[in-house]
Amino acid sequence: MPVVSAPYEINADDVFVNLASVFGVPLHLKCEGFNLAGSIKLKAALEMVRAAERDGVLTPGSVIVESSSGNLGIALSMIAAHRGYGFVCVTDSRCNRASRRLMESLGAEVRVVTQADESRGLLGARIDLVHRMCEEDSRYVWLNQYANPNNWRAHYRSTAPAIAAEFPELDVLFVGAGTGGTLMGCARYFRERSRPVTIVAVDSVGSVTFGGPALPRMIPGLGAGVRPPLLDASLVDDVVMVPERDTVDSCHAMARQGFLFGGSTGTVVSGALRWLAARADAHALTAVALAPDQGERYLDSVYDPAWVERHFGSPQSWGEPVEQPVRPQELARDS
Repeated sequence: MPVVSAPYEINADDVFVNLASVFGVPLHLKCEGFNLAGSIKLKAALEMVRAAERDGVLTPGSVIVESSSGNLGIALSMIAAHRGYGFVCVTDSRCNRASRRLMESLGAEVRVVTQADESRGLLGARIDLVHRMCEEDSRYVWLNQYANPNNWRAHYRSTAPAIAAEFPELDVLFVGAGTGGTLMGCARYFRERSRPVTIVAVDSVGSVTFGGPALPRMIPGLGAGVRPPLLDASLVDDVVMVPERDTVDSCHAMARQGFLFGGSTGTVVSGALRWLAARADAHALTAVALAPDQGERYLDSVYDPAWVERHFGSPQSWGEPVEQPVRPQELARDS
C-alpha cells in the first residue's frame, strides 16, 4: 500500500466474499467496510465535501451539519477533522452507542432527536432540526445526503465500476435502499452498459421508500421515514422488503461462519436470498450484493441476545414466511 496523507485515502475497494459456503447459493458480497470510516458512506461523504468546496459552499470556518443514523456521520466526522471543519451530526435514538462514541472521538458534536414527527417519523424530525440550525447560524452547511446528486455520483464513479471489473458477466445486483445514493449510482451505471443487469433494491419492512406503510424500525442504516428525493424507481427492476428479524437471522448465520457484518448487510443478504429462492435459474446467475459495513458497531444490538429477544422474541419465533419480490411500478401504482 502506498504512503497516504489523509485518513480517507485508506480503502480496499476490491474485496468480495463468496457466501456459497454459508447459504448454499452463488452470492458474492462486495465488502465496503475496509476503510478507516468503516463503511460505504465514506465515498458519498468525500464526494459531497469536495463538491461543496469546489462550489465555494464550504469555506474556512464552516461547520458541516448532517442528518445521519451513524455511518455517514462517522465518515463526515473523519473528513471534517482532517480538513479543518466543525461537524454536527443530527441523529436519533436508533443510532448505536458505538457510532456516537466514534463521532465524538473524532471531534464531532452529536445531537440526538428523541421525538418523532407525527407523519414523517424520526427522520422528518431530524431534518427539521437541521433546517432550524442552518437558519440560526450562517456557519452551518447542510450537505443534504438525501437530495445531493454527488451522493449517487460517488457510486457511479467508483462502486459500480469496481463490480463490473470483477464480474463482467454480472446478471443481478442487490443494493440496499437508504438515501438512494448507492442504489441510484449503481443503477445508472449499469443502465448505460450494453449487457443488461437486473437491479434489485432491498429495503426494510416499515420503510416508506417504495410506498409501503411506515412502521417502527429498530436497526439503523437502511429504510426511510421520508421518501428519498434521489430515488428514481424506474431504474429499479425489483424490490424486496425484509422484516428486521430476518436481518438479524442473516447476520447471525454469517457470524457462525466467521463473517461479522452489520445490520444493513444482513438486510441486503436476506433480501438477495429471498429473491434468488424464487428463481429456478438462481444457480446459473452471477449475483452480487453490497455489504455497506462491518458488524462491530452492532455488538450491543444485532449481536446482543438480550437486545434481540427484547425486540424480536426468542430465536424459535424468528422467520416469517418469505414474501415474493415486488416491482416498484406496482408500488407506485398502489400508492
